[in-house]
Amino acid sequence: MPPSAVSAGLPVVLSFAASDPTAGAGAQADLLTIAALGAHPVSVLTGVTARDTRGLEAWWPLEPEWVNEQARMLLEDMQVAAFKIGVVGSPVVAAVIAEIVSDYPAIPVVLDPLHNVGASDALDDEMLAALRELLLPLACVLTANGSEARRLAEEDDDEHSPALSECARRLMDLGAEQVLITGVHEHTPQVVNTLYGSEGVIRTDAWERLPGSYHGAGDTLAAAIATHLALGAPLSQAVRCAQEFTWQCLRHAFATGMGQRIPDRFFGLRA
Repeated sequence: MPPSAVSAGLPVVLSFAASDPTAGAGAQADLLTIAALGAHPVSVLTGVTARDTRGLEAWWPLEPEWVNEQARMLLEDMQVAAFKIGVVGSPVVAAVIAEIVSDYPAIPVVLDPLHNVGASDALDDEMLAALRELLLPLACVLTANGSEARRLAEEDDDEHSPALSECARRLMDLGAEQVLITGVHEHTPQVVNTLYGSEGVIRTDAWERLPGSYHGAGDTLAAAIATHLALGAPLSQAVRCAQEFTWQCLRHAFATGMGQRIPDRFFGLRA
């Protein structure tokens, strides 16, 4: 009998995500990232997109029972070491994923739900409520850029956009154990990423701001964190290692079309 992934030291990471034909983001990006870091990737599709490197043209969410069937079959067959949850597509699918993941409380969950299909501005109140109420309480870490964190954390009586530290506090009050807010869209000389926990700032990392525009940096970061957790790293170390990997992927990014550049998850093989 051939060795299993577990006995071979090859942990399994399960990604819930939409398909992205460019492989810049979405399920394909997760699979590339997880494999590049030395784990075995498996995926549950939540939707299908029509897009290229210039942008999103159309998006079709999958039926919730299809999502449930994909995940249940995998989880009954394999021992999964970490979950990465990307775009979920609909409140009903969010509820399905929450029910599935809740059955495996020992498995760490990295949540990155907003920007995978490039349509976070289109999220309605019902979808935001589902993310806050159903998925945030399951996350050992939420990853978001500043605008996404504000969108998830804003309250009806806010007169001004809350500070990012306040956003992190609110998101942890909603159930996330820790929150990583990236500074990719902030107006700072460097990209400053901050990991928040219940006691405040856990770590802050600054990275050279690279020129150009990239498709899939957020998915790469979240999938890399999930993979390092699956490989046994503590969360703070997983966050640091995932940032280093993502920055290198962006530094080695390449153009496959007429739009954004694609992160090179296998830069190490071509060094």
